[in-house]
Amino acid sequence: MEENNAPGPPFPDVDLMYIADLLPPEEQVRYREVRTFLQSRIRAASIDYWNREEFPFELVAELGKYGLGGLQTDGTSKLFKGLMYAEVARADVSLSALVGIHNELIVGMVNQLGSEEQKARWLPGLTALTQIGAFALTEPEHGSDIAGGLATTARREGDEWVINGAKRWIGAGTIADFALVWARDAADQQIKCFLVETDRPGYTATKIANKIGLRIMQNADIVLDEIRIPAANLLPGATDFSKANELLRDSRAWVGWQAAGIQLAAFDVARSYALSRKQFGKELARFQLIQQQLAEILGNASVSLALMAQLATIQQDGKLEMVQAAMAKSTTTRLARASVAMGRSLLGGNGISTDYEMGKLFGDAEILYTYEGSYEINSLIVARAMTGKSAFV
Repeated sequence: MEENNAPGPPFPDVDLMYIADLLPPEEQVRYREVRTFLQSRIRAASIDYWNREEFPFELVAELGKYGLGGLQTDGTSKLFKGLMYAEVARADVSLSALVGIHNELIVGMVNQLGSEEQKARWLPGLTALTQIGAFALTEPEHGSDIAGGLATTARREGDEWVINGAKRWIGAGTIADFALVWARDAADQQIKCFLVETDRPGYTATKIANKIGLRIMQNADIVLDEIRIPAANLLPGATDFSKANELLRDSRAWVGWQAAGIQLAAFDVARSYALSRKQFGKELARFQLIQQQLAEILGNASVSLALMAQLATIQQDGKLEMVQAAMAKSTTTRLARASVAMGRSLLGGNGISTDYEMGKLFGDAEILYTYEGSYEINSLIVARAMTGKSAFV
């Protein structure tokens, strides 16, 4: 219970399976500190930005001060990183998308696959969140089939690469300092990755507006028109698509933590509303149907957290494969979709308004269900691994 004159409900942290207790003591201390900051500073502040589809640069700077830009390189456990992703999502899913992509696909890629020069140039600013990168893989005509259909090209001319093509749904594409652009080498047809600074002539990014979710995240359509970059901008560790597959595996796992976090948020909002809202002379929390919905949302959230905690153990042991990441992503996002739908129903008409937050969560859950491999694609990945038969074509 909270120690004040108006005590809150039992189990304020909603961690009935004590997942956070699995962290070592020093990580537990940092976890509680960051969680408090996210709930007290970020959660309410994010709603107005979400409504306006605007990017909160000052909030991102504060995330950086709490070390959320350097989770990939700070030596903390996979469980700690995952719980951080969940807690950022609990505060705002758009910002958790930024933090997750930033760590898993930008910092991780530069750190693991970049040259020494690239690491020295970019990692200090990235880990402080004073610089932002974009992961430019998906194209207007190629999403799920990107491995075989990628159309963006790169050709070598002397000491330069020349990049042409288009990308779509690129997170932070309009505000990033650089984009990690995946393009097909015209010489050997291999898919390689190039670091393209966004101030180079030929780079144009247009914000994708009117989204129903992740409205803070500045997704973009990007046109790459005869962009010339130094030969040294090729990432030496990313000279075939197998490296992209490894990154996509890890990012699918990361979305599972987002799905757990959004369910914690849905429970927070639903329980608070049920305890404060009165109908027929008593609190909603006293009605059996309301209690059933609360219990189911919490059960879904707890299942998701427990699944992701075990996945973190697999990651820590170096055993994570695509089938596990795909199963975690598809399962937790399916549960998240169901949880926020129950939460929206519980709030009745107020559930469709972002003034009560649940409408915001309802829209964001749809995006989790679709990106980083749709629910259907990830389900097929799991079934293919279990049967040895592909149903993709």
